[in-house]
Amino acid sequence: MALSLSGLDGCAAARHVVIASFLGWMLDACDFFLVLFTLDNVAHSFGVSLEAVLLAPTLTLATRPIGAFVCGWAADRYGRKPVLVATICVYSLIELLSALAPGLGVFLFLRALFGVALGGEWGVGASLMMESVPPGWRGTASGILQAGYPAGYLLASVLFLLLPVIGWRGLFVLGSCAVVSALYIGLCVPESPDWVARHKKGQDVHKGERAPGLLAVVRNNGMLCLFAVVLMSAFNFMSHGSQDLYPKVFLGLERGLPAPTITMLVVLYTLAAMAGGLCFGMLSQRIGRQYAIALAVCLVLPLLPLWTLPHSVLWLGVGAVCMQFCVQGAWGVVPAYLNELSPASVRATFPGLAYQCGNLIAASTPLLQTAIARLCGRGLAPALMVVVGGGALAVLVLTLLNARRQRAEHGLRMGMTLSDGTGV
Repeated sequence: MALSLSGLDGCAAARHVVIASFLGWMLDACDFFLVLFTLDNVAHSFGVSLEAVLLAPTLTLATRPIGAFVCGWAADRYGRKPVLVATICVYSLIELLSALAPGLGVFLFLRALFGVALGGEWGVGASLMMESVPPGWRGTASGILQAGYPAGYLLASVLFLLLPVIGWRGLFVLGSCAVVSALYIGLCVPESPDWVARHKKGQDVHKGERAPGLLAVVRNNGMLCLFAVVLMSAFNFMSHGSQDLYPKVFLGLERGLPAPTITMLVVLYTLAAMAGGLCFGMLSQRIGRQYAIALAVCLVLPLLPLWTLPHSVLWLGVGAVCMQFCVQGAWGVVPAYLNELSPASVRATFPGLAYQCGNLIAASTPLLQTAIARLCGRGLAPALMVVVGGGALAVLVLTLLNARRQRAEHGLRMGMTLSDGTGV
């Protein structure tokens, strides 16, 4: 009976961790998108051009790797839970201060600080989740966590409806209510059992030296670090390429769809994105992380013409829904995949830093797509297909090559075990 109760307690704790990590990432994404939705309102309020305010999301993207490193290092040293709580409190406070910003300079400074918190939250939350849930839950939990990003977009879209009533500053005040999730984590979420065990072992002088830090891991695992950053760059080219210019520029300006129709399509393909992350995350538990990612990006490639070439709303909608189901389906496996690749001593730092460095490299995606469109002179459709297709192809090749390498290493270890007579 004691074992049974212990198992029930463990499942309840794991559910709290999954909920908390999802909430943290969803509310973080919501706050980020609120800025994107209100850029013209902020510019009008401060009496500056829209181009000047566009620096705000750029600064947020640029400082995300800093947050991934700083918060990840702190979480690897002091624990996942306190750093996650602190990160959510910080970005909630910054959102509130942004609502009170007296001018553009202060606003831009606060958005740069917000990028630090935004960059730190994902890696810490992902490591806490992957170390806390049972191994059989990891694929599903990974999909749930990654679904928080499109869920944050949907939440921001709903809150944006309140803009005429409360203004952009009021929206930012609502965004700061994300601090409630920090209270939930503090009361209901336990520390990562894996981190607790390794921390106790590191404190015991009779059980070996302290675990290596990030710099030592980079020196000893240079190819792994390079692989992770290149892979996440390809992932981000694929996702940003399918999202950033698609609604307003492609659907609105090129296809001439009215705003209500665009909103409807965005809601539909965002829901599909959430479903895709969950489905492929669960599938990865059965067929493996690499093969679930490979399947999702394989499906992206034949969908490219359906996604961009039609002119009817129906087929554009079908293409967009299928595309986001597959693109974000591949992303749904990423939290589990990166955490399982990561050395244990830097599990809060390595995945988040690789993710945010890849995101920084891919930050030029909209500029690249507009340059390609200008060069080919045939509109944005070819540029969307080239960038998204190139990112998907790169993800496919990298994941399959890594799967082959891991099989070879596993075979070598098995051969060595059999040759020295152990395990026979």
